[in-house]
Amino acid sequence: MDTTTLATLAGLALSAFTSATVLPGTSEVALVGVLALGDVALWLAVGVATAANVAGSVVNWLIGRFLEGYRDHPRFPVSPERLARTQAMFARWGSWSLLLAWTPVVGDPLTVVAGLMRTPLALFLVLVTIAKGARYVVVALVAQGVL
Repeated sequence: MDTTTLATLAGLALSAFTSATVLPGTSEVALVGVLALGDVALWLAVGVATAANVAGSVVNWLIGRFLEGYRDHPRFPVSPERLARTQAMFARWGSWSLLLAWTPVVGDPLTVVAGLMRTPLALFLVLVTIAKGARYVVVALVAQGVL
């Protein structure tokens, strides 16, 4: 693999990672761009995007685990009422709600809440990888004209 391809994949990974965190990112556009170049196999591009995006979600999970200890602090980023509502909703739907981790607006905060709710990391990784991997597969197949 040449350095241009490695740089392309690194850029895709950075975009996918930041897209899963509070930082802005456009990983779907980056994936489509990488595939349009034609230098990287679909499976490799989807794998890199999925792995990096899941890694960003793990950062969110860790933030949730860390923030949980500060829930009573006056500068906690969420009101106690909103936190209680969010936790109740997560408890109602359980870890299966992590299958929505791919969705815009809802998905990233959901991964933070999973950390707050102490979702086991192994279960978190399985569900979030399924969700985010499926999203990238669909994006890639649409970009390639298969779907």
